[in-house]
Amino acid sequence: MRRALTSVCAALVTAVVLAGCGGQAGLDGDLTDDWAAPGPAGPFTPAAEVCQVADFVDVLPLSAYAPVDCALPHRVETVHVGAFPADRAAPPGSGSPELRAPFADCDTKATAYVGDDWRAGRLRLAVAVPSKTGWTSGARWYRCDLTEVSTAEAGATPVTRTGSLRDALKGPSPLRLGCQRSDNVGRRGAQVLKPVECATRHDAEFVGVWKAPDKPYPARDADWLPFYTGCRTVLARYAGVPDDDDLRYRSGLVVRPPGAGRWRVGDRGVRCYLWLSDRTVTASLKGAGPAGLPIRTK
Repeated sequence: MRRALTSVCAALVTAVVLAGCGGQAGLDGDLTDDWAAPGPAGPFTPAAEVCQVADFVDVLPLSAYAPVDCALPHRVETVHVGAFPADRAAPPGSGSPELRAPFADCDTKATAYVGDDWRAGRLRLAVAVPSKTGWTSGARWYRCDLTEVSTAEAGATPVTRTGSLRDALKGPSPLRLGCQRSDNVGRRGAQVLKPVECATRHDAEFVGVWKAPDKPYPARDADWLPFYTGCRTVLARYAGVPDDDDLRYRSGLVVRPPGAGRWRVGDRGVRCYLWLSDRTVTASLKGAGPAGLPIRTK
């Protein structure tokens, strides 16, 4: 019986194979001549949510594109890829005001990606665009790149890291700015801030980000006054004290605006720090209220 079934199955298989090889209605046996030719390759567009080993470059030639998994050591993470209008004639130059719209988009996307304003951490946001050759070939993308840096102060250098920055600032994080110790204090206040644990003695603390209005970059001392007014409001909300004329007697301020080059491309985020010129503390002053930031009598 088994031999008979085997013979039947073999016959059926043979019939199917022969039927597949024989000429059928609509088929001529040539498996290639009825396929349409593939279309021309489109312009290159980089991927989002990948990382790069090399440092950031603002004009990206295709030869420099080498994405890696973010679990591997890297220096740059692409959080979003947007697009310029297809009919735009030429790419924007490095540091050009024409990058303002892409920077604004990247600013929003980066903040959503890390879970808080990216300026609340040791992070730098930058926008990369195609090279002229890529633009001529039809590339119209812009790339939003985040880099971990050694400090939020001047002279920051890129950090080689492992792991994605997604949700990196949603909660406590070693990237997050916090308590600081001032150094090189002069006539114009604290010149340098160094991060420390809040349990150690310190005299400054990051309190948040103030978004400056869209005005020309400050050129005179008087132009900086609105920055201090804005940061005082941020400080008052952070510490839980009244935002009134007495606030200046409770705490000083350290204001860290973007540089003139970043201002040109639309960066309006100002880092704000409280600064105690007359004492040190050993705890965070977040929500400390008037008792934690008393009015100085001297």
